[in-house]
Amino acid sequence: MQEILFPVLLLAGIGLVLGLGLAIASVVFAVPKNEKAEKIEEILPGANCGACGFSGCSGYALALAKGEAKPGLCSVGGDEVAQKSAEILGVEAEATVKKTAVVYCMGNNTNTHEKMEYQGIKTCKDAIQINGGVNSCGFGCIGFGDCMNVCEYGAINICDGLASVNPDKCRACGKCTAVCPKSLIRIVPVKKQALVLCSSCDKGPDVKKACSAGCMGCSLCVKNCPVGAIKLDKFHAIVDPEKCIGCGKCVTVCKFNCITLVN
Repeated sequence: MQEILFPVLLLAGIGLVLGLGLAIASVVFAVPKNEKAEKIEEILPGANCGACGFSGCSGYALALAKGEAKPGLCSVGGDEVAQKSAEILGVEAEATVKKTAVVYCMGNNTNTHEKMEYQGIKTCKDAIQINGGVNSCGFGCIGFGDCMNVCEYGAINICDGLASVNPDKCRACGKCTAVCPKSLIRIVPVKKQALVLCSSCDKGPDVKKACSAGCMGCSLCVKNCPVGAIKLDKFHAIVDPEKCIGCGKCVTVCKFNCITLVN
């Protein structure tokens, strides 16, 4: 009987000592909780997309609680989250600027053509490995829907071989921008502005061979912009959304209908 009782008591004693040690360690090495950060994290959407510029919702909540960030950086949560965060912090909420993702390409199946018969895995990430993709434009949208599959809000569809974003559903989380292998998707403020929906860096004649809707880089839009919001970079025009006033002069002078005026 003693031969059995002694090992049992020994193990029980060891367990008790280790338990006490862990309990003491949990108190000594406990990380202090930030109550404000915890309250703010509860109201954040939990997308952990990083669009706010921090590592995730917990990182943004802690930065807000420490005064290292301002309410309104959460594009997914919008005005509602900004207002609630400001109330917890005891500050006034600034109006948030609604943003949306935009696909900088008009190379659908009508404007471009296939340069090969692709029989591989139907993802943009895999298709780009074969000579830049299946379409005639090496800079254009592949159209296999990697961005659509990663969007949690149903804001992206593939129509006629081209990704299209619904700004009413888009929460500007940026997940689509991260997954696009050609970096064709960018986050821009929702306002009246001109957009050059082309990302080709080819010279004019080569652009038109690949896509009938491509930018020729003629610089007419640059010369006619009254606020200097457009510049040429690698043979295609780029509009700065922060400077653009949406006057539409660039749309009028573009001979190739490459520029779209959106609201």
